[in-house]
Amino acid sequence: MKLTKKKAFSNIKRIVGKDNFSSAKEDLACYAYDATARTYLPDGIVFPANTREVAEVMAVVNRAGIPVIPRGAGSGMTGGSLAVEGGIILSLTRFDKILEIDTDNLIAHVEPGVVTRHFQTAVEEKGLMYPPDPSSADFSTLGGNLAECAGGPRAVKYGVTRDYVLGLEIVLPAGEIINTGVQTAKGVVGYDLTRLFVGSEGTLGIITKMTLRLLPLPEAVRTMTAVFSTMADAAEAVSEVIRRNIIPRTIEYLDNASIRCAETHLKVGLPVDAAAMLIIEVDGKDSVVDEDINHLAELCREKGADTVNIAKTKAESEALWKARKAISPSLYLYGPDKINEDIVVPRSRIPDMVRKISEMREKTGLTMVSFGHAGDGNIHFNIMLDKKNRIELEKADAAIEEMFDFTLALGGTISGEHGVGITKAPYIEKEIGTTELNLMWKIKTLFDPNNILNPGKIFPDRFNPVSK
Repeated sequence: MKLTKKKAFSNIKRIVGKDNFSSAKEDLACYAYDATARTYLPDGIVFPANTREVAEVMAVVNRAGIPVIPRGAGSGMTGGSLAVEGGIILSLTRFDKILEIDTDNLIAHVEPGVVTRHFQTAVEEKGLMYPPDPSSADFSTLGGNLAECAGGPRAVKYGVTRDYVLGLEIVLPAGEIINTGVQTAKGVVGYDLTRLFVGSEGTLGIITKMTLRLLPLPEAVRTMTAVFSTMADAAEAVSEVIRRNIIPRTIEYLDNASIRCAETHLKVGLPVDAAAMLIIEVDGKDSVVDEDINHLAELCREKGADTVNIAKTKAESEALWKARKAISPSLYLYGPDKINEDIVVPRSRIPDMVRKISEMREKTGLTMVSFGHAGDGNIHFNIMLDKKNRIELEKADAAIEEMFDFTLALGGTISGEHGVGITKAPYIEKEIGTTELNLMWKIKTLFDPNNILNPGKIFPDRFNPVSK
C-alpha cells in the first residue's frame, strides 16, 4: 500500500528523530540552491546519522513515491543536488568521520560527508597523499566528489576520483544495503559496480561509506609561472610539454580576464597586462624536482614566455594557488550572472580551442573568460552576463551550443568534472548516442524502478519530463 506524504514524513521523523527532519520553509530555503544559483524548494530535509537510518528512510520514501536528492555541501556546478521535482533533500553532513587510515595497505575508510581538504590534511599528516583536488576542496565533500567523479589540477599526472575508489557501501532506492569493490590493490570478481556508481550523480544509490586508495606523499614540490603575451603561445607551450613526454603534476592556465579578476580580488602582484599565464608544478624526489622545474622553465622560454618565475618558498607557491582558486568566485566583477562550462579537448587541440574562444568573443561581444587544467585539456569556459538581458542570454545560449559542437568535433567531451545534472542534460545527446543513452536509462530503472532517486538529472526530458 502506497504511503501518503504526511504518513511518510511522520515515519521519517520516527526513524531519525524529530530534530533531524524539517519541512519548515526557512530551513527548506537553505537547501533550495547550489552553485548554479538556480532555485527549487524541496518538501523536506532529513539528516540521517548512519547507514541503517538511510536504509529505513529510503524504504519509506520508496513506498510513498517521494523523490530523494542526496546532498553533501551543495557546491555542484550543474544542479545535481537540486530538488527539481520537490521531494526530500537527504543531507549527508552527519556522515563526517574518517574511520581509518591504513598506512600498511595505503587505503582509507571514510564517510561521504568528510570535507575533501580535511581528509587530505589528515592523510598527509601520516606521510600519504590523496591526489584528487577539485578547486572546491576546502568545502566540497568526498561523497559529492564521488558522485561527480571530480578531478582537479593534479589529474594530469594522478588521474581523477574514480582512480582512487576501491569499494563502496551503498543504500539502494528501496532500502537494500550493498557493498561493492575490494580493499586490495587488485580485484576482478564480477562486474565493476564501484565504477558504475562513481560519477552517477546520486541517481542509482546513496553512498554511505567508501574505501579510498592512497599514495606515498612526494618528497618535494616545485611551482613556477610562465607569462605570455599571446594565448596562442601559452597553448603551444602546453602542447610542447606533452609532446616531450614530461608529466608535471599540474599545468594550469589563466587568460587575461582571469588574471585581472584574481589580482583585483587578492592583490598578489599578478601580471595584469599578460595575455596568459601558466602555473606549472612538479613533484617527486628532492634530488630531481629542481632539474625538472628548470627544464620546464627553459621550455616555456623557448615557446615565447616573456617571464618565468620559480617559487622560492612554500608561501610563494601557496599564494599562486590561492590566486588560481579565487578566479571563479571573483568573475562576478564582470557581470551579475555566470554560465560555467567545463569542456575537455585532446591536449594537442588546446590551441584550436583557444582560437575558437577568441573568435566567439569577437563575434558575440560577450565577456568570455577561460582558465583551467591545461595539462589534461580541461577548460573552464565562462560567459559573464546579465540573464535579465534577453539578447545577451540568447547570444550566450547559442555560444554554448556552438562551443559544445566544436568541442565534440575536436574529439572532446562537454563535461570533464562537473557532471551533467540539469544544466547539461539538454545537450547530452550531442555526445551520447541513442542506443547508449537508452542502455543507461535501463540501468537507472533497474536500480530505481520508481525513479525516486534524484529524478530529472542527467537524462533529457523525454526520459523524465520535468519543468526546469
